[in-house]
Amino acid sequence: MIRLTIDKKTVEVEPGTTILKAAHKAGVEIPTLCHFELCDMGIENKPGGCRICVVEVEGRRNLAPSCMTEVQEGMVINTHNIRVLNARTTVLKLIISDHPFDCLVCAKSGDCELQDLARQFGIRTVPYGGEQSHYRKDTSPSIIRDVDKCIMCRRCEMMCNEVQTVGALSAVNRGFMSVVAPAFEMNLEDSPCTYCGQCVSVCPTGALTEVDHTNEIIRALSDPKKTVVVQTAPAVRAALGEEFGLEPGTLVTGRMVSALRELGFDHVFDTDFSADLTIMEEGTELLQRLRGHLAGDPNVRLPILTSCCPGWVNFFEHNFPDLLDVPSTAKSPQQMFGAIAKSWFADRIGVERKDLVVVSIMPCLAKK
Repeated sequence: MIRLTIDKKTVEVEPGTTILKAAHKAGVEIPTLCHFELCDMGIENKPGGCRICVVEVEGRRNLAPSCMTEVQEGMVINTHNIRVLNARTTVLKLIISDHPFDCLVCAKSGDCELQDLARQFGIRTVPYGGEQSHYRKDTSPSIIRDVDKCIMCRRCEMMCNEVQTVGALSAVNRGFMSVVAPAFEMNLEDSPCTYCGQCVSVCPTGALTEVDHTNEIIRALSDPKKTVVVQTAPAVRAALGEEFGLEPGTLVTGRMVSALRELGFDHVFDTDFSADLTIMEEGTELLQRLRGHLAGDPNVRLPILTSCCPGWVNFFEHNFPDLLDVPSTAKSPQQMFGAIAKSWFADRIGVERKDLVVVSIMPCLAKK
């Protein structure tokens, strides 16, 4: 064990522990911006680029990034003295000086880590002026890239490459114009992106956000000529409660349905229904392939892989284009429900297809 002192508190930690983690063990919170960790998966993003987490190590000339600096025996560390606070505030002001000032209309307003730090540090003015970096906005069916708001934390790059193994994002350019983007700065929809949305979930600013259809839904619900139905994925009823302070995994099916009806949805469906249809379609297709194989048909492809997840289908199409005849040809449960709702259900309730609006509440951006 290594013994060190952090803000006059003695703490013992394992060798290889960073100052950031040692401070957390000692009950000392150090602000961070680029650092991000998935403890259960053993994956950590710590490029040390933002320098918000710097601390003073006595005997060391310069300030040290706590997310990258490993502890040593006898270290004496100051995390909140005037020198450290001044350095953090200066760095934060420099980051904000190259950031758009459109917080009121930004999709991440109120849920932005950069905004939270500015509030925590009491920043009300930015004394640094000059040129700002500007990039074109990239809108795909699922994700909006507003790269003017990128702070180069590289969390999205870590998620895309190390966790999802998609490889759609990486750092491009150098110096002032460096940014995280697809190769050759191509549009996201032309890249290997699967629209899984994991990059959006870890972005600390509004550089990556999902395409939002809320206003379109409100207009549809307000239109007396429209019949609006909604389908909810099974994961939603298990995850939604956490947003309202319930224990993670708490089922809120009944309350969710009641809330949707109160909002004005005419009919509420569970995607479980169309998932059963997908299973039957894929099962039928498997039987057909097996019959063909047993009959000696050399063109039959086995095994069969599911096609129920659009993100998985996108991944397969980009990475295994020579095996596109292996997955099932069946639609996903969400797509199958939309087709049934617009045809069989619309006829059943006597509504024209153009007047029936189908809304999907899903956990994955690939389903947009």
